[in-house]
Amino acid sequence: MAVVNEAVEKTLTVTVNGREVKAAPGQTVLEVARSIGVEIPTLCHDDRLEPYGACRLCLVEVEGARGPVPACATKVGDGMTVQTNTDKIRRLRKFVIELLLSNHPLDCPVCEAAGDCRLQDYAYEYEVNMSPWGWHPLQFESRDDHPNIARNPNRCILCGRCVRICRDVMGIGCWGFTNRGYDTIIDTPYNLPLEEVGCVSCGQCISTCPVGALSMKRSRYAARHWQTDKTTTICPYCGVGCEVVVHTHRDALVRTTATVGRGVNNGNLCVKGRFGFDFQNSPDRLTAPLVRDENGDLVPTTWDVALDRVEQNFKRIKAESGGSAFAVLASAKCTNEENYVLQKFTRAVLGTNNMDHCARL
Repeated sequence: MAVVNEAVEKTLTVTVNGREVKAAPGQTVLEVARSIGVEIPTLCHDDRLEPYGACRLCLVEVEGARGPVPACATKVGDGMTVQTNTDKIRRLRKFVIELLLSNHPLDCPVCEAAGDCRLQDYAYEYEVNMSPWGWHPLQFESRDDHPNIARNPNRCILCGRCVRICRDVMGIGCWGFTNRGYDTIIDTPYNLPLEEVGCVSCGQCISTCPVGALSMKRSRYAARHWQTDKTTTICPYCGVGCEVVVHTHRDALVRTTATVGRGVNNGNLCVKGRFGFDFQNSPDRLTAPLVRDENGDLVPTTWDVALDRVEQNFKRIKAESGGSAFAVLASAKCTNEENYVLQKFTRAVLGTNNMDHCARL
């Protein structure tokens, strides 16, 4: 008699806005809705993080439930019926946005996140231009002493995403909630500078911030999100092959980001991948090969002249001192194929095994 494998998961049937959907056990309402193109607003949710259910913008109605439930933290069940956009739900979401805007600065014209801000998008969608309780701006002092991360705590909506991504993804914990009530602020331990609490300058907190509380200092006032041309490519540094999106404006690279859910890095980047793009626009970059003239000064020349000079000197050094006089350093900015050719040239032509790679350490 055949043995039934009890580990095989059955498929669930869920009805979302009147449409039957097949779902897997463990999926959340948010995941199932997005799988069929139904967008549910979120501010505290990031696919790289565990569901949090704090912002309450993703509330939906589930048949049989006592009240609205957060879609990001509610797992689907067989036969569940969900409504994501009823009048009641829209009123609740509008109420949450009004609360957020009651003390959120309305400085969109000078905010780095303008055009790429979820709160701005939702305020537009739900027609909220001012809180009915008036505007009471926060007045926290802003620390601006980090070389890469610009911080404005008065724009913070306390979604906690920066806290969780630093703790749960990076395993560091530079950020945390301080104080209670209206005085709550996301800050470093003992209000110390970021660089003194273990920050590795990865910029993960920037990547997850849904508003303009955290932004890239190096690209501040360089270009709006919608002004840039976006090109998906591979990070030029180490050999991991992280997928990055380079933003260019007026023939200059202004920022580097990554798309969550794409590439081997799933939207995560290190300090080099996110901030190490200054060399692209540097005026010190070489635009032609250089050789030394009779006075020992470096002067531009053609590739033919430069390669002839290299060939002559390589032959002379090898004849005088042998292959051990050479040492070669490979680069992570080169492809695997280019580095393979380089090591073959080093061993077969130069006659040495003195070779290293910049990413080895």
